[in-house]
Amino acid sequence: MTSIKVIRGHQREKYADILDEYFRLRHEVFVEERGWKDLARPDKRDIDAYDNSNATYLIAVDQDQVIGGLRLFPTTLPHMISEFFPFLLRNGEALTGPSILECTRYFVVKERRTGRTDCRLLAAFQEYCLEEGVSEVTAVVEMWWLPRWQQAGFKVRPLGLPQMIEGQPCIAAAIRISEESLHHVRRLAGLRSSFLLREDSLSSALDQVPHVAA
Repeated sequence: MTSIKVIRGHQREKYADILDEYFRLRHEVFVEERGWKDLARPDKRDIDAYDNSNATYLIAVDQDQVIGGLRLFPTTLPHMISEFFPFLLRNGEALTGPSILECTRYFVVKERRTGRTDCRLLAAFQEYCLEEGVSEVTAVVEMWWLPRWQQAGFKVRPLGLPQMIEGQPCIAAAIRISEESLHHVRRLAGLRSSFLLREDSLSSALDQVPHVAA
């Protein structure tokens, strides 16, 4: 049975083996499969400036094997949309706030893409954000993500017009976090209750984020 581990950036040493496999698979998916050559590294690990103590990872694990994951990052700090993709936004200004996170590097390994792993990871995403008091999550994605999110019951609004990135039409969008979306995607995933594994369920990652003056 797939479980989703919540790992904070400051727990990196404790979960070094899981995160190393997660970074290796990110390189395999985004560089080798999808051709994002700018991310290529000699050590075959996709690690960038946002893999730091402010990041939170939701990592799907089955029988001690990493099979998917995603990264969440506070928008109160410089993040990928604000730093690299403002041209995708209507007014060039990123959607930011203490209750808004950015999601990047979402993937499920090739051999698990036809099962329920994707829906389980999306359910964990909604559940985690609800528990943390997150209202919206922003992301830059290929256009084919929009009908996929709609099928999962997600409420999504575009933040600008699509543009070509790495040979694909991409868009910046915001996902609304809601109980309704969680219940819908849980049904698709065949889940009746939580399966998030976390050590600090009573604490909020958002409380730990340093605020930056506007």
